[in-house]
Amino acid sequence: MLDQLHPTYQEIKLMEKLRRLTKPVSHLVVLGLLALSIHFPSAQAGMIGTEVVVNAAQVQQDRERLKTVLNRDSVKSQLVARGVDPAQVQARLDSLTDNEVQTLAAKMDQLPAGGDGLGLLVFIFIVLLITDILGYTNIFPFVKHPKR
Repeated sequence: MLDQLHPTYQEIKLMEKLRRLTKPVSHLVVLGLLALSIHFPSAQAGMIGTEVVVNAAQVQQDRERLKTVLNRDSVKSQLVARGVDPAQVQARLDSLTDNEVQTLAAKMDQLPAGGDGLGLLVFIFIVLLITDILGYTNIFPFVKHPKR
């Protein structure tokens, strides 16, 4: 019975090997966990309000509606008659901020039904003229741009 309590020589050697391996393995595990926690930043999540989602959808809808209006042949011919390239108008429309798109769409909604849309064209002309004066675009040849 006393022989069963004492380990054999082979068991002792096996235990010594395991003890020698546990320290480097534990160091590797700690370093691996540290590397993973440092390498990957924690995710930041927040609640998105309904207003934000609805506003983004409305802006996208307004932007598509403006593109549809500006792609009409009658509008394009009026823009060309005023010396504006329709491709530059499309590029400028794509670069408008969300507030500018909403303002332009609201202005378009205020036009009388069946009206000629001259007010909208004048508003677009003024927006393009202001952006040209500020140096954001180069549409009109009669605007002198500041040297940068």
